[in-house]
Amino acid sequence: MRMSGPGGPRSGLMRLTRRTLLALPLASSPAFAQAVWYAVRGVDHSFIVDMPGEPVYKVIDATSRSGSRYVVHSYSLEARGLSFVAQTAVPADVDVADPRRALQALLDDRAARLEGGRWSRIDWRQVQGAPAVESAGSVQGGRLRQLVVLHGPRIVSLACLGSPQAVRSADAERFFVSLRFPP
Repeated sequence: MRMSGPGGPRSGLMRLTRRTLLALPLASSPAFAQAVWYAVRGVDHSFIVDMPGEPVYKVIDATSRSGSRYVVHSYSLEARGLSFVAQTAVPADVDVADPRRALQALLDDRAARLEGGRWSRIDWRQVQGAPAVESAGSVQGGRLRQLVVLHGPRIVSLACLGSPQAVRSADAERFFVSLRFPP
């Protein structure tokens, strides 16, 4: 019985192995890779957002302007030339009776970190019936796009940081439109 050479059992196995090894680089190339998006549930299942990978979860201690301490739950990752961040918090001193004023205070606070100290675009709207504001501005080395929603006493913030083109990409858009609040 022949164990190697043309037509033998080892020969077929060797051809299969060579074909498989040659095909591996092709299958792992970006053209063949499928994007894996994860439905990320916020703390207490307070929101769901789709992210293009598994984010890093952090708990951050924060203090409001009036001195109240609260906790920010942060989910972040870098993918496809963008930094994706989803954060949520329930600060004790948010005035939910005047949501626009509360959201404007958040915009003003974050604008201090932008080039020129101001947002270049602000769009007031609703997300699933909750008051929201989407904004964009320049930061050193790129562009910041964010969506902040006041869902009851909870603040949910989505942000993308990257090049001006990247923050308007299909991936960024998918991230922002995927935000939902479970019943």
